[in-house]
Amino acid sequence: MSTQDSIDFQRIATALKFIENNFKNQPSLDRIASEVHLSSYHFQRLFKRWAGTTPKKFLNYISISYAKRLLRERQANLFSASLDTGLSSAGRLHDLFIKIEGMTPAEYRDKGRGLEINYCYTNTLFGIALVATTGKGVCHLSFDNDKAKLLMDLKRDYPAAIYYHRTDKIQEKAIQFFSKDNHDISEIKLHLKATPFQIKVWEALLKIPPGRISTYGELALSIGNANAARAVGTAIGSNPVAYLIPCHRVIRASGLIGGYKWDTTRKTAMIGWEAALIND
Repeated sequence: MSTQDSIDFQRIATALKFIENNFKNQPSLDRIASEVHLSSYHFQRLFKRWAGTTPKKFLNYISISYAKRLLRERQANLFSASLDTGLSSAGRLHDLFIKIEGMTPAEYRDKGRGLEINYCYTNTLFGIALVATTGKGVCHLSFDNDKAKLLMDLKRDYPAAIYYHRTDKIQEKAIQFFSKDNHDISEIKLHLKATPFQIKVWEALLKIPPGRISTYGELALSIGNANAARAVGTAIGSNPVAYLIPCHRVIRASGLIGGYKWDTTRKTAMIGWEAALIND
Protein backbone atom coordinates (compact mmCIF):
# COMPACT_ATOMS: atom_id res chain seq x y z
CA MET A 1 0.00 0.00 0.00
CA SER A 2 1.39 3.40 -0.99
CA THR A 3 1.71 6.32 1.41
CA GLN A 4 -1.28 8.04 -0.23
CA ASP A 5 -3.38 4.88 0.04
CA SER A 6 -2.54 4.68 3.75
CA ILE A 7 -3.62 8.29 4.21
CA ASP A 8 -6.85 7.72 2.28
CA PHE A 9 -7.63 4.55 4.23
CA GLN A 10 -7.17 6.40 7.52
CA ARG A 11 -9.46 9.19 6.34
CA ILE A 12 -12.23 6.74 5.48
CA ALA A 13 -11.77 4.89 8.77
CA THR A 14 -12.12 8.21 10.59
CA ALA A 15 -15.23 9.08 8.58
CA LEU A 16 -16.85 5.70 9.28
CA LYS A 17 -16.22 6.08 12.99
CA PHE A 18 -17.61 9.61 12.94
CA ILE A 19 -20.83 8.46 11.26
CA GLU A 20 -21.24 5.57 13.70
CA ASN A 21 -20.79 7.90 16.69
CA ASN A 22 -22.96 10.75 15.35
CA PHE A 23 -25.71 9.15 13.24
CA LYS A 24 -28.38 10.43 15.65
CA ASN A 25 -27.52 13.94 14.50
CA GLN A 26 -27.90 12.85 10.84
CA PRO A 27 -24.75 14.77 9.79
CA SER A 28 -24.66 16.25 6.29
CA LEU A 29 -22.11 15.30 3.65
CA ASP A 30 -20.31 18.62 4.24
CA ARG A 31 -20.12 17.95 7.96
CA ILE A 32 -18.63 14.48 7.54
CA ALA A 33 -16.18 15.66 4.89
CA SER A 34 -14.94 18.42 7.19
CA GLU A 35 -13.91 15.78 9.74
CA VAL A 36 -11.30 14.46 7.31
CA HIS A 37 -10.41 17.87 5.86
CA LEU A 38 -11.68 17.23 2.33
CA SER A 39 -14.16 18.92 0.06
CA SER A 40 -17.53 17.20 -0.20
CA TYR A 41 -16.86 16.29 -3.84
CA HIS A 42 -13.50 14.59 -3.21
CA PHE A 43 -14.69 12.96 -0.01
CA GLN A 44 -17.75 11.43 -1.75
CA ARG A 45 -15.57 9.89 -4.48
CA LEU A 46 -12.97 8.64 -2.00
CA PHE A 47 -15.58 7.17 0.34
CA LYS A 48 -17.34 5.26 -2.43
CA ARG A 49 -14.04 3.86 -3.70
CA TRP A 50 -13.01 2.56 -0.28
CA ALA A 51 -16.35 1.69 1.33
CA GLY A 52 -18.25 0.55 -1.77
CA THR A 53 -21.20 2.84 -1.08
CA THR A 54 -21.94 6.53 -0.59
CA PRO A 55 -21.70 8.30 2.79
CA LYS A 56 -25.47 8.92 2.68
CA LYS A 57 -26.28 5.24 2.15
CA PHE A 58 -23.88 4.21 4.90
CA LEU A 59 -25.57 6.67 7.25
CA ASN A 60 -28.95 5.22 6.27
CA TYR A 61 -27.78 1.66 6.99
CA ILE A 62 -26.46 2.67 10.41
CA SER A 63 -29.73 4.48 11.18
CA ILE A 64 -31.87 1.53 10.08
CA SER A 65 -29.77 -0.93 12.10
CA TYR A 66 -30.33 1.13 15.23
CA ALA A 67 -34.06 1.58 14.52
CA LYS A 68 -34.41 -2.19 14.03
CA ARG A 69 -33.01 -2.80 17.50
CA LEU A 70 -35.48 -0.30 18.98
CA LEU A 71 -38.43 -1.87 17.18
CA ARG A 72 -37.51 -5.47 17.94
CA GLU A 73 -35.83 -5.39 21.36
CA ARG A 74 -37.72 -2.50 22.98
CA GLN A 75 -40.95 -2.74 20.98
CA ALA A 76 -40.74 1.01 20.39
CA ASN A 77 -43.46 2.69 18.37
CA LEU A 78 -42.69 4.23 14.99
CA PHE A 79 -42.70 7.82 16.23
CA SER A 80 -40.31 7.30 19.15
CA ALA A 81 -37.99 5.09 17.06
CA SER A 82 -37.80 7.85 14.44
CA LEU A 83 -36.91 10.54 16.98
CA ASP A 84 -34.40 8.35 18.81
CA THR A 85 -32.68 7.54 15.50
CA GLY A 86 -32.37 11.24 14.69
CA LEU A 87 -34.83 11.27 11.79
CA SER A 88 -37.12 14.24 11.36
CA SER A 89 -40.34 12.25 11.07
CA ALA A 90 -41.90 8.81 11.20
CA GLY A 91 -42.40 9.14 7.45
CA ARG A 92 -38.64 9.27 6.87
CA LEU A 93 -38.12 6.08 8.87
CA HIS A 94 -40.97 4.42 6.95
CA ASP A 95 -39.42 5.40 3.60
CA LEU A 96 -35.97 4.15 4.67
CA PHE A 97 -37.41 0.81 5.75
CA ILE A 98 -39.21 0.35 2.44
CA LYS A 99 -36.06 1.25 0.50
CA ILE A 100 -33.55 -0.80 2.51
CA GLU A 101 -35.55 -3.63 4.12
CA GLY A 102 -38.36 -4.05 1.60
CA MET A 103 -41.00 -3.84 4.34
CA THR A 104 -42.59 -1.28 6.63
CA PRO A 105 -41.29 -0.71 10.19
CA ALA A 106 -44.50 -2.22 11.58
CA GLU A 107 -44.05 -5.38 9.50
CA TYR A 108 -40.48 -5.67 10.74
CA ARG A 109 -41.47 -5.14 14.38
CA ASP A 110 -44.36 -7.60 14.18
CA LYS A 111 -42.06 -10.38 12.89
CA GLY A 112 -44.66 -11.85 10.56
CA ARG A 113 -47.42 -11.76 13.19
CA GLY A 114 -50.68 -13.10 11.77
CA LEU A 115 -48.99 -14.60 8.71
CA GLU A 116 -49.92 -18.25 8.17
CA ILE A 117 -47.12 -20.40 6.74
CA ASN A 118 -47.38 -24.01 5.55
CA TYR A 119 -44.18 -26.01 5.43
CA CYS A 120 -43.16 -29.51 4.43
CA TYR A 121 -39.99 -31.54 4.03
CA THR A 122 -39.11 -33.39 0.87
CA ASN A 123 -36.24 -35.62 -0.23
CA THR A 124 -34.52 -34.37 -3.35
CA LEU A 125 -31.43 -35.30 -5.35
CA PHE A 126 -29.64 -32.63 -3.34
CA GLY A 127 -30.73 -33.75 0.13
CA ILE A 128 -33.63 -32.82 2.38
CA ALA A 129 -35.40 -29.59 1.45
CA LEU A 130 -37.90 -27.53 3.40
CA VAL A 131 -40.50 -25.74 1.30
CA ALA A 132 -42.63 -23.06 2.96
CA THR A 133 -45.56 -21.13 1.51
CA THR A 134 -48.06 -18.44 2.35
CA GLY A 135 -51.33 -17.95 0.55
CA LYS A 136 -49.44 -15.78 -1.95
CA GLY A 137 -46.64 -18.18 -2.91
CA VAL A 138 -43.35 -19.78 -1.90
CA CYS A 139 -41.65 -17.72 0.82
CA HIS A 140 -38.77 -20.05 1.72
CA LEU A 141 -36.91 -23.04 0.29
CA SER A 142 -33.73 -24.34 1.88
CA PHE A 143 -31.52 -27.42 2.09
CA ASP A 144 -29.97 -29.21 5.05
CA ASN A 145 -29.89 -32.79 6.29
CA ASP A 146 -31.01 -31.59 9.74
CA LYS A 147 -34.78 -30.98 9.71
CA ALA A 148 -34.69 -29.14 13.04
CA LYS A 149 -32.17 -26.66 11.65
CA LEU A 150 -34.25 -26.13 8.52
CA LEU A 151 -37.29 -25.23 10.60
CA MET A 152 -35.24 -23.01 12.91
CA ASP A 153 -33.89 -21.05 9.93
CA LEU A 154 -37.42 -20.54 8.59
CA LYS A 155 -38.74 -19.33 11.94
CA ARG A 156 -35.83 -16.92 12.29
CA ASP A 157 -37.20 -15.02 9.28
CA TYR A 158 -40.81 -15.03 10.53
CA PRO A 159 -40.63 -15.56 14.31
CA ALA A 160 -44.21 -14.50 15.05
CA ALA A 161 -45.94 -16.31 12.16
CA ILE A 162 -48.37 -19.20 12.61
CA TYR A 163 -46.90 -22.46 11.28
CA TYR A 164 -48.64 -25.55 9.91
CA HIS A 165 -46.72 -28.72 9.04
CA ARG A 166 -48.73 -29.62 5.98
CA THR A 167 -48.35 -29.84 2.21
CA ASP A 168 -50.24 -27.60 -0.18
CA LYS A 169 -50.50 -27.37 -3.97
CA ILE A 170 -47.96 -24.56 -4.25
CA GLN A 171 -45.38 -26.72 -2.46
CA GLU A 172 -46.16 -29.70 -4.68
CA LYS A 173 -45.59 -27.58 -7.76
CA ALA A 174 -42.25 -26.31 -6.39
CA ILE A 175 -41.09 -29.85 -5.61
CA GLN A 176 -41.64 -30.81 -9.27
CA PHE A 177 -38.65 -28.62 -10.15
CA PHE A 178 -36.41 -31.38 -8.80
CA SER A 179 -37.70 -33.97 -11.27
CA LYS A 180 -36.13 -34.73 -14.65
CA ASP A 181 -39.33 -33.68 -16.42
CA ASN A 182 -39.47 -30.19 -15.00
CA HIS A 183 -39.66 -28.37 -18.34
CA ASP A 184 -43.46 -28.38 -18.38
CA ILE A 185 -43.95 -26.82 -14.96
CA SER A 186 -46.15 -23.74 -14.99
CA GLU A 187 -45.16 -20.50 -13.30
CA ILE A 188 -44.72 -20.54 -9.53
CA LYS A 189 -45.55 -17.46 -7.51
CA LEU A 190 -43.12 -16.27 -4.84
CA HIS A 191 -43.92 -14.28 -1.70
CA LEU A 192 -40.70 -12.53 -0.73
CA LYS A 193 -39.64 -9.58 1.39
CA ALA A 194 -36.75 -7.79 -0.29
CA THR A 195 -35.23 -4.46 -1.21
CA PRO A 196 -35.62 -3.12 -4.77
CA PHE A 197 -31.95 -3.92 -5.45
CA GLN A 198 -32.33 -7.52 -4.24
CA ILE A 199 -35.38 -7.97 -6.45
CA LYS A 200 -33.45 -6.60 -9.41
CA VAL A 201 -30.62 -9.11 -8.82
CA TRP A 202 -33.02 -12.03 -8.28
CA GLU A 203 -34.86 -11.17 -11.49
CA ALA A 204 -31.51 -11.27 -13.32
CA LEU A 205 -30.82 -14.70 -11.80
CA LEU A 206 -34.12 -15.99 -13.18
CA LYS A 207 -32.94 -15.08 -16.69
CA ILE A 208 -29.95 -17.47 -16.51
CA PRO A 209 -31.12 -20.64 -18.33
CA PRO A 210 -30.66 -24.10 -16.74
CA GLY A 211 -27.32 -25.60 -17.69
CA ARG A 212 -25.73 -22.16 -18.08
CA ILE A 213 -23.57 -20.28 -15.58
CA SER A 214 -22.72 -16.63 -15.08
CA THR A 215 -20.27 -14.67 -12.93
CA TYR A 216 -20.90 -12.01 -10.31
CA GLY A 217 -19.38 -9.41 -12.64
CA GLU A 218 -21.53 -10.47 -15.58
CA LEU A 219 -24.63 -10.35 -13.44
CA ALA A 220 -23.71 -6.86 -12.23
CA LEU A 221 -23.27 -5.79 -15.85
CA SER A 222 -26.64 -7.26 -16.79
CA ILE A 223 -28.43 -5.02 -14.26
CA GLY A 224 -26.57 -1.96 -15.54
CA ASN A 225 -24.05 -1.56 -12.73
CA ALA A 226 -20.72 -3.10 -13.70
CA ASN A 227 -19.05 -1.96 -10.46
CA ALA A 228 -21.60 -3.61 -8.17
CA ALA A 229 -20.25 -7.19 -8.22
CA ARG A 230 -19.78 -7.21 -4.44
CA ALA A 231 -23.27 -5.83 -3.80
CA VAL A 232 -24.65 -8.40 -6.24
CA GLY A 233 -22.92 -11.13 -4.26
CA THR A 234 -24.55 -9.88 -1.06
CA ALA A 235 -27.99 -9.84 -2.71
CA ILE A 236 -27.44 -13.38 -3.99
CA GLY A 237 -26.49 -14.51 -0.49
CA SER A 238 -29.79 -13.07 0.80
CA ASN A 239 -31.88 -15.25 -1.50
CA PRO A 240 -34.39 -17.14 0.71
CA VAL A 241 -35.61 -19.48 -2.03
CA ALA A 242 -32.98 -22.00 -3.09
CA TYR A 243 -33.00 -23.38 -6.62
CA LEU A 244 -36.24 -21.65 -7.72
CA ILE A 245 -34.24 -18.42 -7.75
CA PRO A 246 -31.11 -20.05 -9.25
CA CYS A 247 -28.26 -18.39 -7.33
CA HIS A 248 -26.36 -21.67 -7.79
CA ARG A 249 -25.76 -20.69 -11.44
CA VAL A 250 -23.35 -17.89 -10.49
CA ILE A 251 -19.63 -18.59 -10.02
CA ARG A 252 -16.47 -16.54 -9.64
CA ALA A 253 -14.75 -15.04 -12.67
CA SER A 254 -11.73 -17.28 -11.92
CA GLY A 255 -13.86 -20.35 -12.61
CA LEU A 256 -14.07 -21.37 -8.95
CA ILE A 257 -17.52 -22.40 -7.77
CA GLY A 258 -17.58 -19.81 -4.99
CA GLY A 259 -19.70 -19.76 -1.85
CA TYR A 260 -23.23 -21.10 -1.45
CA LYS A 261 -25.33 -20.73 1.70
CA TRP A 262 -26.67 -24.29 1.31
CA ASP A 263 -23.17 -25.87 0.85
CA THR A 264 -20.80 -25.57 -2.10
CA THR A 265 -20.84 -29.32 -2.79
CA ARG A 266 -24.60 -29.09 -3.28
CA LYS A 267 -24.09 -26.11 -5.61
CA THR A 268 -21.64 -28.13 -7.72
CA ALA A 269 -24.10 -31.02 -7.89
CA MET A 270 -26.90 -28.70 -9.05
CA ILE A 271 -24.77 -27.21 -11.81
CA GLY A 272 -23.68 -30.67 -12.97
CA TRP A 273 -27.21 -32.09 -12.85
CA GLU A 274 -28.64 -29.26 -14.94
CA ALA A 275 -25.82 -29.52 -17.46
CA ALA A 276 -26.49 -33.26 -17.78
CA LEU A 277 -30.21 -32.66 -18.36
CA ILE A 278 -29.47 -30.16 -21.12
CA ASN A 279 -26.98 -32.51 -22.78
CA ASP A 280 -29.46 -35.38 -22.65
